[in-house]
Amino acid sequence: MIIDHICLAVRSIESSKKRVCEILEYKERTRIVKNTKQDVLVQFFSKENSIDLKLIQPASPNSPLLSFLKTKGEGMHHICFKTDNVLKSVEALKGHGARITSEPMTGEAFDDELIAFAYIGSGLNIEVIDTPKRRDQI
Repeated sequence: MIIDHICLAVRSIESSKKRVCEILEYKERTRIVKNTKQDVLVQFFSKENSIDLKLIQPASPNSPLLSFLKTKGEGMHHICFKTDNVLKSVEALKGHGARITSEPMTGEAFDDELIAFAYIGSGLNIEVIDTPKRRDQI
């Protein structure tokens, strides 16, 4: 598995993307996409010779991301790893003792390709994907 992107949880993508674009010199890679299964809004940013950054914000007052923001504040939410096969990687993660927090399902931000989430310890949540696709690219 290789790192695909780093995800930051924010209260507002609109106010946070200015810092990402101006200070870190990233450019918008996608428009904002609603991920209904996680109840978040998602936007990707890219920079030549660097991995993507993804910002996520709660999409509704019922979003599970709100509890994350209340307890931990804005900041790193997860690191996403790209693999050859999400299903096989989830089984391998389980075999290594990772706690799967979201079994494989389609993800709107990835054009409905499979994604999964796991907690591997040491405070690290990871996402696993096996696609380069991004919905609503600019």
